[in-house]
Amino acid sequence: MEVRIRLQRIGKSAKKKYNYRVVAIKKATKRDSRNLEILGHYDPAKKPALFSIDNEKLDQWIKKGAQMSDTVRSLVKKSKKS
Repeated sequence: MEVRIRLQRIGKSAKKKYNYRVVAIKKATKRDSRNLEILGHYDPAKKPALFSIDNEKLDQWIKKGAQMSDTVRSLVKKSKKS
C-alpha cells in the first residue's frame, strides 16, 4: 500500500474560499476520498497563509514509507524556516 501525504480540499466552492487538510491517504484514491489520518491544516486565504501540521504524526508516516506531495513538501520546508 503506497501512502501519500497530500492536500485534501474542504470549504465553500461558491466563493472559491477553499481550505485544505494535510492528510495521509492511499496513493490511488481520489483527492476528496476517505483519508487514513489528518495531519494538519492549510488556509491560503488568510494573509499570511496559515499552515499548521503535527510534526510527530508526519514523522511517523514518513518512517512508514509515505511520500509527501511537492506542495506539502514546500509548505513543510517554509514552516520549518520560520
